[in-house]
Amino acid sequence: MIPSYDPNDTEAGLKLLEDLTTNAEAIQEQVIHHILSQNSGTQYLRTFLHGESDKNLQSFKNKVPVVNYDDIKPFIQRIADGESSDIVSAQPIIELLTSSGTSAGKPKLMPSTAEELERKTFFYSMLVPIMNKYVSGLDEGKGMYLLFIKPEIKTPSGLMARPVLTSYYKSQHFRNRPFNKYNVYTSPDQTILCQDSKQSMYCQLLCGLVQRSHVLRVGAVFASAFLRAVKFLEEHFKELCADIRTGTVTSWITDSACRDSVLSILNGSNQELADEIENECAEKSWEGILRRLWPKAKYVEVIVTGSMAQYIPTLEFYSGGLPLVSTMYASSECYFGINLNPLCDPSDVSYTLLPNMAYFEFLPVDDKSHEEIHFASHSNTNEDESLKEDLIVDLVNVEVGRYYEIVITTFTGLYRYRVGDILKVTGFHNKAPQFRFVQRRNVVLSIDTDKTSEEDLLNAVTQAKLNHLQQPSSLLLTEYTSYADTSSIPGHYVLFWELKPRHSNDPPKLDEKKMEDCCSEVEDCLDYVYRRCRNKDKSIGPLEIRVVSLGTFDSLMDFCVSQGSSLNQYKTPRCVKSGGALEILDSRVIGRFFSKRVPQWEPLGLDS
Repeated sequence: MIPSYDPNDTEAGLKLLEDLTTNAEAIQEQVIHHILSQNSGTQYLRTFLHGESDKNLQSFKNKVPVVNYDDIKPFIQRIADGESSDIVSAQPIIELLTSSGTSAGKPKLMPSTAEELERKTFFYSMLVPIMNKYVSGLDEGKGMYLLFIKPEIKTPSGLMARPVLTSYYKSQHFRNRPFNKYNVYTSPDQTILCQDSKQSMYCQLLCGLVQRSHVLRVGAVFASAFLRAVKFLEEHFKELCADIRTGTVTSWITDSACRDSVLSILNGSNQELADEIENECAEKSWEGILRRLWPKAKYVEVIVTGSMAQYIPTLEFYSGGLPLVSTMYASSECYFGINLNPLCDPSDVSYTLLPNMAYFEFLPVDDKSHEEIHFASHSNTNEDESLKEDLIVDLVNVEVGRYYEIVITTFTGLYRYRVGDILKVTGFHNKAPQFRFVQRRNVVLSIDTDKTSEEDLLNAVTQAKLNHLQQPSSLLLTEYTSYADTSSIPGHYVLFWELKPRHSNDPPKLDEKKMEDCCSEVEDCLDYVYRRCRNKDKSIGPLEIRVVSLGTFDSLMDFCVSQGSSLNQYKTPRCVKSGGALEILDSRVIGRFFSKRVPQWEPLGLDS
């Protein structure tokens, strides 16, 4: 199920892609047959198929339910606690991948096998011929890709639980990868694998600057991470230039592997290069800084779809007209698809799903408005749930223009699992559909890899209100909404609160300390991933509460109704994105408060 070809052979790669997409239906049938043949004896599938030897697809669809994470969590937790992999997978589970989504405040855990690492290596190799098709000469230089690892957790079973990218970068597939002339990095592996993210960032930027004349593309996985690197460069360019000028590495880089690998690239002092870089960085405006520092760069490779689209204007400011390229669509659960038109406008990015990566099904959802996606069936009754499952379609049977939630059956032990991504079909490449990523189901706020749901936000706000706005302050929180502010780096959550004194209609008297405590309390109540981003990764800034004057949310309602919302069905949006709504809220701010401390986080065990 994992084709092999030489990634240095562009023609072979493009032909393989044509074969996969032309034969999408047959490959999907092979995939599900292989998964069921291998895993029908697992405890999970036996529960529904009762040990039937029949591997009929219709029987699988009729008997195995579509599930959310909470449905499968007990099975995965048993593996994390030390029970056998054959609960869900005939292949040994070698690690658990921590999803950016959470359950009960802890990261979701996804099973992974050794074979799945091979599948990901194949997936990455398919990106190379596509870029070569559109951009020539990529074998004549290097890519400055800023890649990082994140903390791991040891489960009671001894299996490690780690983010999917950390898993891949630490694997032998990455560390012992064969030479590919189209995919040479400026960053030594030692800098990528450094546990200290600040030291890693400094060393990778230093290597990228020293090799600036060889850099043909720059990037990171997510737009947020790349912009964090630009901000870091802005704050540290003098120190970086001093190291280039003297041929040494600053004393606070204590990771010996990092130091040694960077020193070998520095290879002595370079006064002229240091002066060139420092002169560019010392300019008053950093507009176009990427093109100025790396003049041979042909594009910026970062994911700018989904919640990352909010960073496009800032990236365009720094990039100086370089194309922004989103190459792939992937998650902890599965690697899905690739962008066959990588130089398209970021707003037009569509991903073509590769039919050999997993078995894909699609749950239709209705587009009821421009802002909000609703499920085709809203009731939670069993009858409606089964009706909804009856509407599920296979990969090749989706319809252009329709919205779907993707459902996957993987080689690693997920069966008919709802990933939570809402996609829109934009077309087909041969027989394989192409999708635009629309949004994550139920997510209202996201700055980096955090994904805060409306329920998470409500619980955090409620806790802060109970602990800090009751006696003796006697303030009522009458309404609230939120906004992901990415106008500065790092971005941060903004909550708009309308507060009213309990016993009068006067403007509220705001106690600065209490409001700052509210900010901190909200952060303390948000999930593991948010707190890691704030505490460890420093990829999210302090949460802010902006108190607005009485009547502000009435004005917000009037605005939404004027834009086409139904007055009868109006509900206060728990996250605002439109410029008009933000203008109304910001024009009525009477107090701004920030969290004064970082929320607690540590990589605790994942026992139940």
